[in-house]
Amino acid sequence: MQQPSRRYQITNEVLNSVTHGIGLILSIVGFVFLMLKAYNDGQALEWTAFVIYGCSLVVLYTCSMLFHGLYFTRAREVFRILDHSGVYVLIAGTYTPFSLLAIKGWLGWTILLTIWGLAIAGITVNAVWPGRLHKVETVIYVLMGWMCLAGGRQLWLNLGLTGFWLLVAGGVAFTLGALLYSIPHIKYLHVIWHVAVMIGTALMYFSIYFYI
Repeated sequence: MQQPSRRYQITNEVLNSVTHGIGLILSIVGFVFLMLKAYNDGQALEWTAFVIYGCSLVVLYTCSMLFHGLYFTRAREVFRILDHSGVYVLIAGTYTPFSLLAIKGWLGWTILLTIWGLAIAGITVNAVWPGRLHKVETVIYVLMGWMCLAGGRQLWLNLGLTGFWLLVAGGVAFTLGALLYSIPHIKYLHVIWHVAVMIGTALMYFSIYFYI
């Protein structure tokens, strides 16, 4: 298979870095609004959940932007690990407000602790054996993604119709992006994936901000 040209590679990484640079700016703005919401509501648990969630957004987009921005430097492999680890942090961070503030109770705490346990396991695998245990990482991603079904009834009842379907739509955006990402020979495929991630995180953010 013919290797992509240097010009294409540079353009691809610039677009990757810029898209998630925009995502980082939007995440910081969204984080500020979450903090204002938590401050006005005055609930310590809500404040904690929003801080964890907001930080997870900032971590993901920062690591991704830096990885692609430094792709042609010696720092690439370090930031590749941070980039992949950021995905686990985002998934667990997104689960946090849904688990603590929508699902609630023993089930919410069980889901939360399980999700963060899986995230730590995934980060460990990614850091210790980078790029070598793809099947293990895939299993962890699948388990984390489907864990929400355990609290599906509570999410439906407590988020309301619009909040619930915003959450589902966010999951669909991630899924479609992942399916497209698995198709070879599409130009700027990773950029498309980045846009799907931004759409997915935006939809889930609106579910959290307006309906929790």
